[in-house]
Formats: sequence, structure tokens, C-alpha cells
Amino acid sequence: MKSNFKSDLNKERLLSNYLDQCYQKHLKHYTFKRSTILEDQLNGVDLVLKHKRTGQIMLIDEKAQLDYLNENLPTFAFELYYEKHGEQKTGWLLDANKTTDFYALVTGIYADEVDTFTACNITFVNRKKLIAFLDSRGLSVKKLKSLALSQPHYHGKMELERLNPYTEGYLYFSRKNKSEKPVNLILKLELLIRMKLGKRLV
Repeated sequence: MKSNFKSDLNKERLLSNYLDQCYQKHLKHYTFKRSTILEDQLNGVDLVLKHKRTGQIMLIDEKAQLDYLNENLPTFAFELYYEKHGEQKTGWLLDANKTTDFYALVTGIYADEVDTFTACNITFVNRKKLIAFLDSRGLSVKKLKSLALSQPHYHGKMELERLNPYTEGYLYFSRKNKSEKPVNLILKLELLIRMKLGKRLV
């Protein structure tokens, strides 16, 4: 696709505006507010939803596949670890300091040649339910940390004993092709919905 997007920051800003329109259209029972406070964003909160009737608050961390514009991938990468200044840092899935209630996974993002977003999929995933599901498959936070840190030089796909690599998920070590050398848990979006860990909004 020919694109005039000036920067990743501009892409994120334009996508946020588009997502707000989606929320307004599809979340009829909620009010929503974007957080502009850096501390909130560092704690994994991009958006605050409030139920109009009950007043229930949900803290949302948006995760968008902006590196894959005009593609519709069947999976999503959940960050376990990454490297910064030569040090291993805990990724957002395993970070106990995050206050996230739900991830808003934004996939299948489409844009036209004048940098207008035209379509996307949004899947809300309950963070606590996801962690509990992984634990039930023998992938506790402790186990995931151990696996992610046990192979400092490994690059590529690593299959897991209790996840079907074709229909459920696997680990992926990006040691050679990305500067932050992330270790991600790759999960099928269909699995998240089938196991009632998430729900498709759009």
C-alpha cells in the first residue's frame, strides 16, 4: 500500500480517533474516556469504560497490529519479555504492576491511500481470565517467565506441551530481527473467543 503516514505516532493518533468512533457506535451502554496521563499509560490504561447503569469501571489497554496494515492475521502476540539497554524487561502480559482489566486487541486494520482508517477488528480480552486459562494449561506466570528467560540466544518458534501450535498458540523469540528482542506468546484469536476469554466487538 502506498502511504503518506508521517510517523508511528501519527498512525497511533489517527487510529485512536477511528477507534473512538467504533466505541461510540458499538458500546452503547458505556461512556469512555481516553487517558492522557503518562502514569496511567505506563500502568497499562489507555481507555476507561464506565457502565451507564451500574457505574462499573473497566480499565482498557489497547494493543494494535499497526505493523500489519491491510492484513488480517489470525493471531496476536502477547509480550512476555523484551530487551532495553541490554537488560531484560518484563512484558505487559506478565507485568504485575499493570492495572489492566481488559486488552482491546485491534487487528485486521485497513487504511486507504490518503491515510484514513476504513476498517478493523476489536477483540476485548479479560486479562484475569486469560492468565487463569494459561495457568490451567500449565503456563503459570512463573512458568512463562522461566521459559522466556531460559533461551537467551534462541530465535524462532518454540512449541509448548499443552498448546496446539496450529490451533492454539506457541512462543516466539525475535532475537535476530527486532532491536528489543521480544519474547511473545502467540495465541489464536479464535481460541480466545472459543474459550470465552474474549469477545469480538467489531
